[in-house]
Amino acid sequence: MELRALIRRISIENPLWGAPRIHGELLKLGFEVAQSSVAKYMVKRRRPPSQGWRTFLHNHAPDIAAMDLFVVPTIGFDLLYAFIIVRLDRRDLAWINVTTNPTAEWVARQVTEAFPWDEAPGYMIRTAIGSTAPSLHADCVPWAFGTGLSHRPHPGRTALPNG
Repeated sequence: MELRALIRRISIENPLWGAPRIHGELLKLGFEVAQSSVAKYMVKRRRPPSQGWRTFLHNHAPDIAAMDLFVVPTIGFDLLYAFIIVRLDRRDLAWINVTTNPTAEWVARQVTEAFPWDEAPGYMIRTAIGSTAPSLHADCVPWAFGTGLSHRPHPGRTALPNG
C-alpha cells in the first residue's frame, strides 16, 4: 500500500516525469516494481480538450485558400498546365486558368487576378509546384513571401500530411 502512495506522490510532485523515470527512481530506492505497475498507479492528469478539425476549419477557413498547378494531356498529346485556386470557406473555385508554358510571372498574375484588392487569404496551401514545372518552384516561393501570403507547401504524393 505504501508503494502505491509513493508512486502517486512522486507523480504529483514531478508532473513532467513519466513512468520510465519514476520506475528508475524507485529502483534506485530499492523497490522492485515493474514499469507497467508504476504506470498503472500514477496520477492520471486531465488535459484541456483541444479543438477538433471541424472547429479549426470553422475558425480559420475564411483565411485559407489552396492552389495547384497540374498537367492535362490533350488528345493531340500536347501538354497543358492547369492552374486552380480553391477557397476553403466557400468550397468553390476562386480561379482557374490554362496555359501551355507556365512561368513564375504567369502564376503570380493568376494569384493577383484571383484575389484583387484586399480579398487575398491569409494562408495559401500549395502543392509541390516544382514537381509539375520545376522551373517555377524557385521563382514562386520568393514571390509568395513578397505578397505577404503565408504559404504552406504540401508534400506531393502524400494523402494526409501532418505539416
